[in-house]
Amino acid sequence: MSFVPTISNDDITTMPTARFDGRIVVVDDESQIEAACKDLSRHAVIGFDTETRPSFRAGVTNRVALLQLSTPRTCYLFRLCRIRLDNRILKILTSKRITKVGADVAGDMRSLHVLRDFREQGFVDLQSEAVGCGIEDKSLRKLAAITLGVRVSKAQRLSNWEASRLTEQQKMYAAVDAWVCIEILNRMRSSQGSTDKPLNEKL
Repeated sequence: MSFVPTISNDDITTMPTARFDGRIVVVDDESQIEAACKDLSRHAVIGFDTETRPSFRAGVTNRVALLQLSTPRTCYLFRLCRIRLDNRILKILTSKRITKVGADVAGDMRSLHVLRDFREQGFVDLQSEAVGCGIEDKSLRKLAAITLGVRVSKAQRLSNWEASRLTEQQKMYAAVDAWVCIEILNRMRSSQGSTDKPLNEKL
């Protein structure tokens, strides 16, 4: 299987919208962290992303508000504006045995390092993987369109991620952004005839 190197925004608008059909769990209390991390640690590969409330002021950047970690069936939304970046979460982010898949991982890490200092391990950046597949457009939206034929909506990107309660639209947006990373990597590896273990296989 080969991929087109680029795709236009007009072509993307004709594609079906990507939706996460699994369970979305908002983690906004420290009592929920243990169960979430226990489930995540059972998986060989998980999707990864973060969200930050936009400031709309030049030179002003808010702290990361949300960390998304997704298995193929459950996406956990850790509200870092409500809970700390707990050691149990860091254990996943620093684990070599759990592959975390994201797009522009370095940018997300810069935001997380503002909260705590840690040494991340086991990350795969789709933007780097795209090079080996001959893909030139490297935004998550375009990678999803090129590899999966779906449109990742960006309607909620500039919404308030520090709101007292996340809307259903925000939850879906956040879950899709993390979960779709697994699907993209799976399609990329399949196209290259990879012999790696299936991405939904548990450890």
